[in-house]
Amino acid sequence: MWLAAWPVTAVFVLSNSPTPLYVLWQEDIGFSRGTLTVIFACYILGLLGSLLVSGVVSDRLGRKPVLLPALGLALAACLIFATAESVTALIIARFFTGLAVGAAVSAGMAAVTDVAAATGTADGAGGAGASRARLGALLASCAMVLGAGLGPLLSGVLSETLSAPIVPVFAVEAVALATAVVVVLRLPIGRPAGPRRGPWLRPPRAPRENRTELALGIAVFGPGITATSFVLSLGPSLLSGLLHSDSRALAGGMAFLMFLVATAAQFLVRRLRPHAILLAGAASTLAGAAALVWAVCASSVAALLAAAALAGAGQGMGQLGGLSLLNSTVPRARLAEANAALNVGGYLPAGTLPVAAGYLSDATGLTAGATTFAGVLAALALAGGLVVLGRRARAGQRT
Repeated sequence: MWLAAWPVTAVFVLSNSPTPLYVLWQEDIGFSRGTLTVIFACYILGLLGSLLVSGVVSDRLGRKPVLLPALGLALAACLIFATAESVTALIIARFFTGLAVGAAVSAGMAAVTDVAAATGTADGAGGAGASRARLGALLASCAMVLGAGLGPLLSGVLSETLSAPIVPVFAVEAVALATAVVVVLRLPIGRPAGPRRGPWLRPPRAPRENRTELALGIAVFGPGITATSFVLSLGPSLLSGLLHSDSRALAGGMAFLMFLVATAAQFLVRRLRPHAILLAGAASTLAGAAALVWAVCASSVAALLAAAALAGAGQGMGQLGGLSLLNSTVPRARLAEANAALNVGGYLPAGTLPVAAGYLSDATGLTAGATTFAGVLAALALAGGLVVLGRRARAGQRT
């Protein structure tokens, strides 16, 4: 199961590797904070486009026919990043990365669950199916956030120690992706036994009887991943513009801290019920929004690091809670599509709100842009927590 999670990790290493390098590209190419958030949003656009088809195709044809082309696109993105000399090249590379990530969060995460189920059957797990499903959700979720944290740490450290770090960063990532191709080829999984009819290109969805679980996951995962997207896209600008730190290692370390906390938080809460995990995630995202306001108003690096850590915990727990609900209720033949739907619901605000904050920052300054974003984020996190709390209360009344 750990090996099955490696392709997800490898793709997510690529997803955030450019974060500390944007400062270098801004110096060499020349573009604004608003343009930077557009480059980041093109990644979200590619991801959402991929999710429209990758979940359905994975459930009908199998995980490998989706994952192998996605890894090919990720390798192409590495080449474009390594040779980029224009905003257009960065946009194309980010778009390809988004396509690959969309496949990873639908087919890749479903593949981890498939392997968990297959090994459970082979070991005679019997009634331990729910436990295997929760373990599969935990490993898939941790693979995502661990890779997302390792990428910026790698590029941040190399950019501080090497005079020309961009090519080495993406060469290392290309090697990791090549090993992921080998892993996918050897995965002991086949085509899921599910329906083959209906359109291939459609908004992903969960089965009708599981849409409440999907909505609860989105209500918390959405604000959480929006918070981490803000840190990834505008965190380096906050460090240099408000906090007067140009350290790319610090920018990469901040992103790594965010996703390290996301990974640790998931292991800490893994034995809780999914609704309790979701409530903890909403509370963490709300606290992260407050810490962000403190950071920009007090020009505090420590407060910004706290905001990043809380954002990571919010995303991690929101993601784990949502995946746990889906893995324990959705049939395997529809699981990749349900995973895709969860991520569409999360990445839509993650792609739009940081872009709006970036352009608002260009127009009014970083302080106004960041505090406005924090206020909107706090409202979304509070609303998500109240939705989960209300659902849990209604479930308790029925019991």
